[in-house]
Amino acid sequence: MARFWLDRGVDGFRLDVVNFYVHDRDLRDNPPLPPERRNTTLAPRVNPYNHQDHLYDRNRPENLDFLKRLRALMDEYQATAAVGEVADSHNGLQIVADYTSGGDKLHMCYAFDFLSPELLTAERIVAALNDFQTQAPEGWACWAFSNHDVMRHASRWATAIPGDMEKYLRLLAGLLMSLRGSVCLYQGEELGLGEAELAFEQLRDPYGIQFWPDYKGRDGCRTPMVWERESHSAGFSQAESWLPVPFEHRLRAVDTQDNIHGSLLNHYRAFIAFRKRHQALVKGDIEFILSKGPVVAFTRRSGNETLLCAFNLTDDPCVIDSPSSVLEALEGHGFGGFLRADRIELPPYDAFFARIG
Repeated sequence: MARFWLDRGVDGFRLDVVNFYVHDRDLRDNPPLPPERRNTTLAPRVNPYNHQDHLYDRNRPENLDFLKRLRALMDEYQATAAVGEVADSHNGLQIVADYTSGGDKLHMCYAFDFLSPELLTAERIVAALNDFQTQAPEGWACWAFSNHDVMRHASRWATAIPGDMEKYLRLLAGLLMSLRGSVCLYQGEELGLGEAELAFEQLRDPYGIQFWPDYKGRDGCRTPMVWERESHSAGFSQAESWLPVPFEHRLRAVDTQDNIHGSLLNHYRAFIAFRKRHQALVKGDIEFILSKGPVVAFTRRSGNETLLCAFNLTDDPCVIDSPSSVLEALEGHGFGGFLRADRIELPPYDAFFARIG
């Protein structure tokens, strides 16, 4: 089947929950998981899935053989890539390392490290990136803040912070696209869409219907993409959409933000273009220089280019010392941090980018 699509010009595959492809040959039952090891990263608290130690239905070593066969096939075609979703709340980064190292399996994987409800902090960012670098020095990550299985981060995080939520969403966009690795942007996050509030009778997700009201399912992040504010189904389809389009989503439609210079949509566009202009942000190494408190700062280095990236994660202005006496402030990224003498000043939920040397 993979060859069928590759022969027709498909240039890559997204492999859903790639660590679930092979089960135990003897169909053994999973043992119970001790309560102290349970968490709700992958499944809600009410789901019995959390009560099992998934030894026999995921992460099987035979899966590696399949991935090697897939990669060998893809290598017969030019400019192809495969990204795998790794769903494992206990050994996620280790599985990513196993599946992307060696150059003979997946090109990249994304895990659930930044998809939990826990608010993003400098410490969390550094821990995830350093853990990945330690466990997968040859591997390549794909980072995401939202996807089709979790509450949108505009609701999961942005509604929990004080201050300007729109500025915070801009900051998250720049931060995500500055980390070492590739990036998955989930449809609508570039518009600032929050989680849709749906009534029980509007649900389509069997998961939410089964566990309602303790868990409302995933429909809240799966409502149609809003292209045109006034159109039927917001321009998503001429047919009736399978989920309703919230009125507040229409207010953030693409055609509404498209021609507004300072819109969140155009901020994403500008930062994507900025990222493409700097190879250090695309493929460079990362080294953290400040990773505690309200600010996370790091360098990205590729070839002769070294960039400084600094992010203020709070609604208070911050000042940090410059890590170098030779800094050239960069433009075109859409942020307002600035250099004053030997110090970098960061307004609330803002960032600073400079070339070092």
